[in-house]
Amino acid sequence: MTAPLWQLSAARLVEGYRSGAFTPVDALKAVLERCEAVNPSLNAVVTLAPEAALEAAELSAKRWQAGAPLGPLDGVPISIKDNLQVKGMRATWGSRAFAEFIPDHDEVPVERLRAQGLVLFGKTNVPELTLQGYTDNLLFGATGNPHAPALTPGGSSGGAVAAVGSGIGPLALCTDGGGSIRRPAAHGGLFGLKPSARTVRRGKGFPAILGEFEGVGPIARTLEDVALMLEVLAEDDLPNGELSVAPRILHARTFAGQPVDPEIAAGIDDIARRLTDAGCEVTTLDSLDILSGMDAVWPVVSASGVAWLFDQYPALTEMAGKDLQAMAETGRGCTAADYAGAIAGIETIKDRFLTRLAGFDALLTPAIAALSWPKATSHPGTIAGQPVGPRGHAIFTAFANALGLPGLSVPAGVSAAGLPYGFQLVGPDRSEKRLIAIAERLSPKSPGIPTGT
Repeated sequence: MTAPLWQLSAARLVEGYRSGAFTPVDALKAVLERCEAVNPSLNAVVTLAPEAALEAAELSAKRWQAGAPLGPLDGVPISIKDNLQVKGMRATWGSRAFAEFIPDHDEVPVERLRAQGLVLFGKTNVPELTLQGYTDNLLFGATGNPHAPALTPGGSSGGAVAAVGSGIGPLALCTDGGGSIRRPAAHGGLFGLKPSARTVRRGKGFPAILGEFEGVGPIARTLEDVALMLEVLAEDDLPNGELSVAPRILHARTFAGQPVDPEIAAGIDDIARRLTDAGCEVTTLDSLDILSGMDAVWPVVSASGVAWLFDQYPALTEMAGKDLQAMAETGRGCTAADYAGAIAGIETIKDRFLTRLAGFDALLTPAIAALSWPKATSHPGTIAGQPVGPRGHAIFTAFANALGLPGLSVPAGVSAAGLPYGFQLVGPDRSEKRLIAIAERLSPKSPGIPTGT
């Protein structure tokens, strides 16, 4: 029996276009029908542009018929995270202050997708200003995890994960400013890549309150599709991922002794064993402590950026949620010396980390420290029986943003309750293809689209 088109990966869709088995118009219609069926229960897609998408799909179909596709993903439906700007499509950034904003141009990474023929059909939900680790806002409400709709898919790319994970398109274009691609991908049993700083050029979008710490990358249901998206998005050729010798991997079970859900910890230990069986040299540390200073410097960067944004857009003072109001107030209390100290602290941590990683091809960690929690709650209060703060679930990801390094999130397994989790690989600058090659040794697969969604 042939699978419905909305279940197919981007690579399989392209195979069908090339063979003439079906067209980009067929694929788009299947995705839009799937959105109509499951989006009401998940709240993944907050804006649709079916007419513009259909026009793009029809043009793509003509190119395939002529044997002249614009790129390796021409005609593939893709959703766009709602903090990225698409010409003619509402971009709210999850905020009531931008509820009616319709850009008159594409943001730079979106331009690249359009130039390569991808079909942009809708925008996915985000937390306000994409600054939370779950996906809820005063404009659209909370987004659910396809594997457990009452629970969160994480954030800030939660809407993207809910879409791709439920069959509303095989791909999503997202941003990652502290783990916002990698952690939701893990919660949804998907693949997510945050490229190195400057691998994917930004520009012509909302103000970059996290600067170059925030990158643009894909979420997908297969590793092959992530690799194809990297080819489309990268500004120039990246070093190849060939591994002539056994990859050397440093496995950190946790950072600075912080708690990790026991099922996740056991699952990532198993990933380390499987990598060893696959020919990798794995060195395991119970705790990696050199990154602990990140907890002190990261809030200065993010809160300062929010305070600056509130000054640029006074409407936020009245319309933003209380969590963002509080963050702006914290940022206003930060001085220029605080910010300079945070940047200097990041450089110190970077030196220590790169020294520790010398001789290794990648760092292996859990992608998340906690399984999904109720979708309208900002964070789990405890992990492994220990009280944690708002970032307790997110300890493994922000350092890669601060240090400008690539990070890849890969499905690792599901808990006894059926909740997905993932592992993370982080490598040196511009080692994206090598991380993908290491992950390929495990032939990783998504747990699939849940039958209940």
